[in-house]
Amino acid sequence: MINTALAARFEISDKSLLRSFSYIGGKWCGSTTGETIRVSDPATGDVIGEVASLSAEDSLAAVDVAQTAFSAWSGLLPQGRSAILRCWFDLILEHKEDLARIMVLEQGKPLSEARGEIDYAASFVEFYAEEAKRPNIEGVTSHLPDAEVEVEVWLEPVGVAALITPWNFPAAMLTRKAAAAMAVGCTVVAHPSSETPFSALALAELAERAGVPAGVFNVIAGKAATVVDPWTKDTRVRALSFTGSTEIGRLLYRQSADTVKKLVMELGGHAPVIVFKGADLDVAVAETIKAKFATSGQDCLGANRIFVERAIYDEFCSRFATATGELSLGMGMDDPDIGPLMNEKAVQKQEMHVADALAKGAKLACGGKRDALGPLFYQPTVLTDVPAEAAIMSDETFGPVAAIAPFDSEDEVIARANATEYGLVAYLHSHDPRRIYRVTRALQFGMVAVNRTKVTGAPIPFGGTKQSGLGREGARLGMEEFTEIKYVCRDWAKGVKKC
Repeated sequence: MINTALAARFEISDKSLLRSFSYIGGKWCGSTTGETIRVSDPATGDVIGEVASLSAEDSLAAVDVAQTAFSAWSGLLPQGRSAILRCWFDLILEHKEDLARIMVLEQGKPLSEARGEIDYAASFVEFYAEEAKRPNIEGVTSHLPDAEVEVEVWLEPVGVAALITPWNFPAAMLTRKAAAAMAVGCTVVAHPSSETPFSALALAELAERAGVPAGVFNVIAGKAATVVDPWTKDTRVRALSFTGSTEIGRLLYRQSADTVKKLVMELGGHAPVIVFKGADLDVAVAETIKAKFATSGQDCLGANRIFVERAIYDEFCSRFATATGELSLGMGMDDPDIGPLMNEKAVQKQEMHVADALAKGAKLACGGKRDALGPLFYQPTVLTDVPAEAAIMSDETFGPVAAIAPFDSEDEVIARANATEYGLVAYLHSHDPRRIYRVTRALQFGMVAVNRTKVTGAPIPFGGTKQSGLGREGARLGMEEFTEIKYVCRDWAKGVKKC
């Protein structure tokens, strides 16, 4: 089921991390139907192997074991859950290199980015291992006149949580969800993308070694509709967390309505970058390169619309195009700046956006076509003078194509930045503190980065507004998404004897 020669070429030392079966109730399970899904290296098209494609019955069996395990896991002392999560964290870091190479093999991202993602994934497990020990009962000053009344607010685990994770961050998106849910006492059933299942299955192998009890952490591979649809209808699944497109998010929202689940959704983005005159151009160019081309542009935080004040527009475009042209394109194991895109559909979207923008008056500064390296390699591309009516200015590109346009006033650029159904992240470059305050307040986004790109991390509440999602991941808020609030009003004077 695994291409052992390919695994050897990628120098994956612990071959037991390469699993081709799902992990349910502490056991490695094949499909009851015998169906499999073929997984390929996007850089070369080589088949990595096949994973068992589980059925709807298998999917519900995972809920069965998660429901059964919930009582013991939620009843375990928080320190016990913390210790197990801490062990999982240690094992992830211990096997960082193998996990990174598995990710390059199935996702194609540059090796240094894959290593960075494993660190990022591990940080959530470490963070929630600590948060698991924090008190979850809050005393509240009573609003009632009776002297013997006590008021408390309890946070209790919601129950079984379903997690649906994407292909662009196959390790970090899983741990960000799973560690938060498990820390508070939930059990989880997780479905990784069919394009990148091996990273999730490797994490399940390490979870088993860490002593996560059977049924607490389950990973079910297969076709998304087959695996996930039963979860949306099952009343035992009390929370559903999804990272992916807004289109699929809307579908899951509708499907979960009849069972009134708690939903956490990190959906599409259409991030603006706003560069005002007076900004440090060296910093603005370097940071915008990062914001645009990380993960080969396949990132919901990726810069999609770059607005530059007219006074510095020509110089910014020149510097940005030069820097983009210097980016290396190559196989992930060679650690280039840009790797392959995930699939043919992604490449076709780049081609469509570029052709549409050029037809509507944009100018091509560099790139603009597939590369000879292979069918899924698209050259890092810069379009300038991109008109508002171009598709790329309203539709998430999710690839290495940068669209730049000039602006003349603060009010104008705020209106243009906010003119989107999305509201995940915005990037702002300025050295005027009053302008930074005004623009930050006016931007309708869940996160704003000022004079930098990297803002994410385990301690921060990640999430967006409008159709970029619901709820938050990371921080203590990310753990509370998997809880229910119980209010307790206790009257010691009526029928209760204090010891």
